[in-house]
Amino acid sequence: MPLSSPAPRKLRHTRAITVEAYARDDGLWDLDACIRDIKTHDIELPSGQRPGGLPVHDLKLRVTIDRDMLVTDAEASSDAVPYPGYCDTIAPAYKKLIGLSLMKHFRLHLKDRLSGVLGCTHLTELAQVLPTAAIQAFADEAMENREAAQSAERPYELDRCHALRTDGPAVAKYYPRWALKVVSG
Repeated sequence: MPLSSPAPRKLRHTRAITVEAYARDDGLWDLDACIRDIKTHDIELPSGQRPGGLPVHDLKLRVTIDRDMLVTDAEASSDAVPYPGYCDTIAPAYKKLIGLSLMKHFRLHLKDRLSGVLGCTHLTELAQVLPTAAIQAFADEAMENREAAQSAERPYELDRCHALRTDGPAVAKYYPRWALKVVSG
């Protein structure tokens, strides 16, 4: 169901976040993430005027992961920033992502390593979407592998969202083996 019709309004700002996942020839995966903020109007920043339509932020983050979702490499770039010469010097700090697992407390470790003055607020915010983006990237292969092997392994996605709760109707329909029988009192 779409959103309701909005009240009369005027666009002032667009934040776009994209993540593209690439299977590499060497068996690893690259997740290329980008966050871009664009104002529709000219703004005055402490560092000078930024014309409307030009990015205030255009930040990129690439992490390379293995099949176990362990980060094997990371790099960042800051192509448009509000404070040139300052914001765009933090990219090397994102090497601290190497060694982290996207599946094991990634957001907690991210915060420990790169929150506040240890990183760029926007790049660190962007990194937070990487675990779910990686899961989506692997989803079709995981489904194929699960079906091919008739795996006894419980599907990862169960009990991770409202629709796929093990005591709910979607799991009963699509994953009957893993459905919990609800006992009414």
